[in-house]
Amino acid sequence: MDRARRDRDAEGRARSARPRDGLGRPLPYGTPGVERQPEGVERSPEESLREAQRLLDAGRPFHAHEVLEDAWKACAGTGREPERELWRGLAQLAVGLTHAARGNAAGGERLLLRGADRIGPYGAGSGAPGPYGVDVGGLAAWARELAGRLRGGADAAVDPVAEAPRLTGR
Repeated sequence: MDRARRDRDAEGRARSARPRDGLGRPLPYGTPGVERQPEGVERSPEESLREAQRLLDAGRPFHAHEVLEDAWKACAGTGREPERELWRGLAQLAVGLTHAARGNAAGGERLLLRGADRIGPYGAGSGAPGPYGVDVGGLAAWARELAGRLRGGADAAVDPVAEAPRLTGR
């Protein structure tokens, strides 16, 4: 598509206005899609976790990834900088599930393992919950188990509702 004709936001950044399906895949213009997650929404960490969990439970891990990505990006330049990698890892877990649900086993495996590694330090092996009640140990175990099932397997899609993890112990 010609650069001048690309969809742009109010600041001039490229933003696709194409509708998307429940797993975030772009659909042709004019096709009904699911409501997109607004970008750049400021939420408290607890609100981010609640919204991401709601989306995971609904089988929309791509949209949960967008919420977690907002939380990750919101840490920059704030007093929450030390937890930035936790949010980045959580976003990677959600997008790993997205790839697995789309039938991309290799991409799902890679991102699930990357996310598990990234969140690991926040559990510190204590068995106690991480920041904001995040079940770091449970999430890392879930990600590694799902990645193991995806490893070397056929690119058969997994059910994102059945595979949705619990982000917190609550």
